[in-house]
Amino acid sequence: MSVCPDLHQHYVQVCQNLGQPENPFIAHVLREADKNDEIIWTKGFTLKIAGNSHLVPVQRVTDDNLQVLVSVLRTAAFVTGLDLRYNVLTDAGAKTMATFLQGNETLLHMRMTGNKIGEKGGMFFASMLQINSTLEKLDLGDCDIGVQCLIATASALNQNKSVKAINLNRPLLFSQEEETTVHLALMLKNNSSLVELHLCKHGMKNFGVERLCEALYENSSVRYLNLACNKITSDGVKFLGKLLKWNQTLQILDLNANQIEDDGAVYLSEALALYNRTLQALSVVSNNISGKGLVALSEAMKTNTELSCIYIWGNKFDEATCMALSELIQMGRLKLNCTDVEPYEVDGHIYLAELSHGLQKHYYWTPSYWAVTKKDANASLAIAAVSEYL
Repeated sequence: MSVCPDLHQHYVQVCQNLGQPENPFIAHVLREADKNDEIIWTKGFTLKIAGNSHLVPVQRVTDDNLQVLVSVLRTAAFVTGLDLRYNVLTDAGAKTMATFLQGNETLLHMRMTGNKIGEKGGMFFASMLQINSTLEKLDLGDCDIGVQCLIATASALNQNKSVKAINLNRPLLFSQEEETTVHLALMLKNNSSLVELHLCKHGMKNFGVERLCEALYENSSVRYLNLACNKITSDGVKFLGKLLKWNQTLQILDLNANQIEDDGAVYLSEALALYNRTLQALSVVSNNISGKGLVALSEAMKTNTELSCIYIWGNKFDEATCMALSELIQMGRLKLNCTDVEPYEVDGHIYLAELSHGLQKHYYWTPSYWAVTKKDANASLAIAAVSEYL
């Protein structure tokens, strides 16, 4: 059997050849990888070079650093994932990475989260998706991409059959027309491979949600839909409620930080109580929902045994809400590790305290000491195998 290359030694050699100084953080990660060469060789390996790591001293990766790293990766077929989140990469670094991916057939997971590659950098990745047929997960969240990049990405995903999870969170959009959502919805009508889609902070309103729902009637692959931090009201959730009555594939729905209020919660609860038996996790955190809506969702969980995780913190808890959630927990229908509230009693009255649980709990920060396996608590884009579909 072939011998694994020495990643660190190769990195040192390439730095010398290109006249580039070594980045001590990259050198440390490669040395640690070399210690596990047998596992790397047989199962593949993710290089985690995240600029927000608190475990070791970090010198964030620059565009020049990335050029050297890519040269090393060209001979490291066992590297199947690359996590470069929160470094200082620009559009130049994006071009380097996208060019590498155009010809690479081994890298499956790529995370660029938080690097300000901008519209130009995002376009390099959109162009790459028209050529690459291997990449399964791509995270461009918080990268300052814009309208042109989103439309180009949607166009590429019309044909790309390999990408299963993509994060397009928090683009820089200056239009109120929701044209990007329209293009993404049209893509969903044609794409049958995408399992996970993150559209957080898109300024999405009810018109956009309606377009997405229309598309999802024709889509049977999306299982995780993130619409958090948008401008969705109860009118928009009405379309989601109708969709859930018919849809048999969606398993995780994140509506965190919208404005669905009681009416929206009731629309969801009606669908979940009487029709849908597929959704497993729902977040309606910070949606201005009061007792009427929260109790309705609680009642839906009594008849719907598939919905196992619900997150409701940040809404208006009245006594009826506290009693309803307490009852679900006491009867064993709702487990404490599957919700973000815990009941407690003071002077004969039930109240709810916040628990540190929720969708994407470990998206920005993943524990170093244990693996996160609950798919509702961690997006697959955190480069963790959290779903049998990814």
